Amino acid sequence: MNHTVMNPSCLFCKIIQKEIPSTAVYESDDVYAFLDIHPVHPGHTLVVPKQHCEGVLTCDPAVLSEVARAAKHVAHAVTSGLGVSGFNLIQNEGAVAGQVIPHLHIHVIPRVQGDGLTHWPGTPYPNPEAMTAVAEKIRGAF
Repeated sequence: MNHTVMNPSCLFCKIIQKEIPSTAVYESDDVYAFLDIHPVHPGHTLVVPKQHCEGVLTCDPAVLSEVARAAKHVAHAVTSGLGVSGFNLIQNEGAVAGQVIPHLHIHVIPRVQGDGLTHWPGTPYPNPEAMTAVAEKIRGAF
């Protein structure tokens, strides 16, 4: 595939082009994975497509597929290489969701029992009708 398109102002594109140093853990024709410089835990890795796209919604499906394959491969290496018992795969879409760099990236965050991370709080729907109304809006958007 490797239809590499770069954005010259993108931090991750500069990392992929080796204009900015990084600590790589995996690379293929289409994907680059490197350690996050502000890790949640040691081994926190970012998996990025070499082709610039801002997120899941703007990424070519074939590129997205390669990123997903690489994320699985990296997650396996992180768990076995670091001897951790689990991991989180996180992809933030848009600034409101916490995306800081507008280039698709999946965080592979190693996890161990008692590491202090918790999941976000859930809020139940007030009633079944409210849940049904939300589902209808989503189904209507397909």
